[in-house]
Amino acid sequence: MKSTHFDVLIIGAGLSGVGMACHLSRECPRRSFAIIERRAQVGGTWDLFKYPGIRSDSDMYSFGYDFQPWSGEKILADGPSIQKYIETTAEQYDVKKRIHFGINLTTANWSSTDRVWTLEGHNTKSGSPVRYTCNFLIACTGYYDHKEGYLPQYPGIENYQGKLIHPQQWPENLDYRSKRIIVIGSGATAVTLVPSLATTAQHVTMLQRSPSYIISVPSIDKISRVLSKFLPAPWVRKLGRWRNIKLQRWIFKAAKRWPNFIRKLLLKDVRKSLPANYDLSHFDPSYNPWDQRLCVVPDGDLFSSICSGKASVATGEIETFSQQGILLKSGQQLDADIVISATGLKLQVLGGIKLCIDGTPVAVNQKLTYKAVLMEGVPNISWVFGYTNAPWTLKADITARYICRLFKYMDTHNFQVCTAIDSKGCSEQGSVMSSLDSGYVKRANRELPRQGKYYPWRLLNNYEEDCKILLDSAIEDEFLTFLPHQSDTEKTLKAKDKNNTSPIEVSSI
Repeated sequence: MKSTHFDVLIIGAGLSGVGMACHLSRECPRRSFAIIERRAQVGGTWDLFKYPGIRSDSDMYSFGYDFQPWSGEKILADGPSIQKYIETTAEQYDVKKRIHFGINLTTANWSSTDRVWTLEGHNTKSGSPVRYTCNFLIACTGYYDHKEGYLPQYPGIENYQGKLIHPQQWPENLDYRSKRIIVIGSGATAVTLVPSLATTAQHVTMLQRSPSYIISVPSIDKISRVLSKFLPAPWVRKLGRWRNIKLQRWIFKAAKRWPNFIRKLLLKDVRKSLPANYDLSHFDPSYNPWDQRLCVVPDGDLFSSICSGKASVATGEIETFSQQGILLKSGQQLDADIVISATGLKLQVLGGIKLCIDGTPVAVNQKLTYKAVLMEGVPNISWVFGYTNAPWTLKADITARYICRLFKYMDTHNFQVCTAIDSKGCSEQGSVMSSLDSGYVKRANRELPRQGKYYPWRLLNNYEEDCKILLDSAIEDEFLTFLPHQSDTEKTLKAKDKNNTSPIEVSSI
């Protein structure tokens, strides 16, 4: 099996992977690299999800790349537009030709002797095995399983005679016109689906076990539209991005400092959007704002669907599925031709790739992350992991810039290997996503890397501080260890050692 070697391999051609590749091509042009993508085209999440109404839940000025500003007027863009934006960016920065599509990687092994990663898998079309090697590995795989979403074990599901669908596996050409539909869930996917389905369905019921915070935002950035009449477009986009980042950070900080005040503001907005006699308990969560992500709806489309009578909300626990629909523990019967289980994701680290060092598996769920970029104790590997309390791409952008800074530092000092070492035992029980109380996070707490007790092993989820740390602080510190490039003599001795059962002493490097 022939191996293909690159200085850097990026796993994933979604928003993070394409962004990483663009930064790499701009800032480290002499490094050879490739992107390995399991799917057949660019986009990742935005190529995978096809359910009606799929869109971003972050504003596009801050969700777009810092080096490639979003040019549309929509604040929350639809999925196909985002996929096209990622693909266009890849083409403009000449990285699309570096993407190897249809490659499913299964293992990645670091050789301490050769100081390279060897990745193996297969071609998804032909089934033939593939092998790649690289000096540095960057995972841009997100944090959930693309093969399937989370589907609870519903009691009595075998009795149901209608269709049960998970949004992650949306059937092509599903006809839901004039159908009665139940959408189980109250997160971002559910609040997106309900108003979209309600336009042609007979009726849509959002069935939630407990409410989520929902905030309405304008679908069009009217401030930027006005400013565009007087200012150049690049200025307008830059101002829009700066304004929205500041606003998001203020809301998050305010929610943590004055949770009751922010709760009242959010519920006041909901109250104005619904009929006077509407039961607001359906939108009054038991947790504080930003203990889970806020759900965003453009122009209050979810509330408009409820006001029109085309949609409704039911709050309660499922007793059992029946032939016609769902019976709640309260005794309420909900009939439906189609049930959509918008119940969240299955979390997965590194896209399911088995990580090894010298053939020994690495327990990723026992590892810390250094500055949320490098994996503790594993040489020459990093991952791009965005924010969960802000637009994902804000963190992805500055992480990519930090990785490029690291590469330049290693080149300047003739270093070949970089490893982050936790010398003080900083690991905690919680995972890197434990700040969120969402169900999908709780289910996968044991799968994710650990949170650390303090910096640099602890995620800050603070854009201003992360910018200082990743973009301005010195690269080398007490936790990073570096090895210089091997001399030809050392390479020869190590090669002999691999084929010799007797020990061979090699001078320290």
